[in-house]
Amino acid sequence: MDSFTRESFKGNPAGVCILDKAAPENWMQNIAMEMNLSETAFVYPEDNGFQLRWFTPTTEVELCGHATLATAHILFETGILKSHETARFFTRSGLLTVIFKGKFLEMNFPATPAFPCDVPELLGDVLENIPVIAIAKNDFDLLVEVDSDKKIKTLQPDFTLMKNIDARGIIVTSRAANSNFDFVSRFFAPRVGINEDPVTGSAHCTLGPYWGKKLKRSKMTAYQASSRGGVIQVELAGDRVLLSGEAVTVLQLNLV
Repeated sequence: MDSFTRESFKGNPAGVCILDKAAPENWMQNIAMEMNLSETAFVYPEDNGFQLRWFTPTTEVELCGHATLATAHILFETGILKSHETARFFTRSGLLTVIFKGKFLEMNFPATPAFPCDVPELLGDVLENIPVIAIAKNDFDLLVEVDSDKKIKTLQPDFTLMKNIDARGIIVTSRAANSNFDFVSRFFAPRVGINEDPVTGSAHCTLGPYWGKKLKRSKMTAYQASSRGGVIQVELAGDRVLLSGEAVTVLQLNLV
């Protein structure tokens, strides 16, 4: 599936493997490596919902937005869940839910706000010394605000050097020049096997609180400015963030 888009071959591709029961971790990791997507999700029924896990080609991750959206999309599309039902996922980040809201799928995720931090020593070299307005960090990622979305779109980071910065990934963000959006971003995570993630739901659990405070808004439209591009609707809800988007199915296959 392609997530955070209404067009095939845009947004962020995710693999979704629907299982009858739990599978061995090494098997799931090997499948994710074979798929070679930023994340492959594995889902199977459990109690009043589904167990959901996410793997990059090299490791299991704590939280993934686009693969959760893709999983909900295929469960609704295939009729495993009806459109009026709530998708309930038990994950390493707690209970996550997804509902239909208009034409969008709305995910209820934990907010992961970032707090001001010192500038990592290598950051300038990693990010081509672009001018930085603010730097913040949470348990997962480093957030770097810059002064121009044009600089974000043309940025070519040093991924080898980036692996030496102590963070799962680096979110680079700015206000949007395009009036259709409130802010733009890109997300880089070579330490977990993803040089650039095309559209990153979990990063918006951090971007939402950050820009909500700066813009004094609880509802925002975000654009992730990768080569594929993707649009995320962001709504703040206390210690939660509601992330909405669309998804399309591109291909289906059977594992042998």
